[in-house]
Amino acid sequence: MEQRKNVTEFVLLGLTQSLQGQKILFVVFLLIYIVTIVGNLLIGMTVVVSPTLDTPMYFFLGSLSCMDAVYSTAVTPEMIIGLLYEKKTIFFQACLTQLFAEHDGFEVLLLMVIVYDLFVAICKTLHSMTIMNQRVCVLLLLVTWVGGFLHVILHLLFVYNLPFCGPNVIDHFCCDMYPLLKLACTDIYVIGLAVIVNDGAIRVVIFMLLLISCGVILQFLSNLSQEGRHQALSSCGSHITVVVLFFVPCIFLYMKPPSLTIDKFLSVFCTVFTPMLTPLIYTLRNAEMKNAMKKLGTRKRKISDED
Repeated sequence: MEQRKNVTEFVLLGLTQSLQGQKILFVVFLLIYIVTIVGNLLIGMTVVVSPTLDTPMYFFLGSLSCMDAVYSTAVTPEMIIGLLYEKKTIFFQACLTQLFAEHDGFEVLLLMVIVYDLFVAICKTLHSMTIMNQRVCVLLLLVTWVGGFLHVILHLLFVYNLPFCGPNVIDHFCCDMYPLLKLACTDIYVIGLAVIVNDGAIRVVIFMLLLISCGVILQFLSNLSQEGRHQALSSCGSHITVVVLFFVPCIFLYMKPPSLTIDKFLSVFCTVFTPMLTPLIYTLRNAEMKNAMKKLGTRKRKISDED
């Protein structure tokens, strides 16, 4: 315990040491962050105020959008601000807070719930409203919160009990598990394996289960009418795209060979680009969501004109 107290802050090297590169990245990431927050909050607000989106799928989609906004805010603003300074430091307590906020166990479980809801809506159409009633939806959302919380608590316990006695330089733009483990003044072999299982192996299993579930759904589409098949294909295509976009970079980040030093690139993709792309994929491929947003915009313009 005393050893850990010797290190009270860490120095983040960031994405690049080039001043010109930092200025370019500052503008790019700032624009991406604005688009991410506006897009996700717009989806969440549309789901809340639109009566046509009063279904389990949009309930979970709104929750995912709000979580993406929180997840992006946990890392991106500090990374953007860090691009303005030559030396970027973060206190140990703030590092733990960032670890808590940036780990996406909640989103992993929520994507499983969304695919399950899609399965019920397509394969159990006659009983879908009974199976996915309001109580069940709230319960499933609560389970994702609890499961995600337990997932991230394991990470915090791994880090909190490690001795950090120097050096304190992290070759990354945020506090992440592997860069932190490299600085520990102890053997991290067992903890490293636990992180691989907790983050990598579990994601591989969940990813395969989700793909199998989507395959079953696609196989069932032959039983639907042409209109129903088109709508189901659109929803299923959006889900599969988001699942692949979310899982593949994260799996590769934790399961890749140590010789491949592309951690920063994969982390940027997971923490910056994925939260921005998710709402775009769901809205651009979903006619109901686009119509609800148009109605919401029309309603706001009418209110403004009356004022």
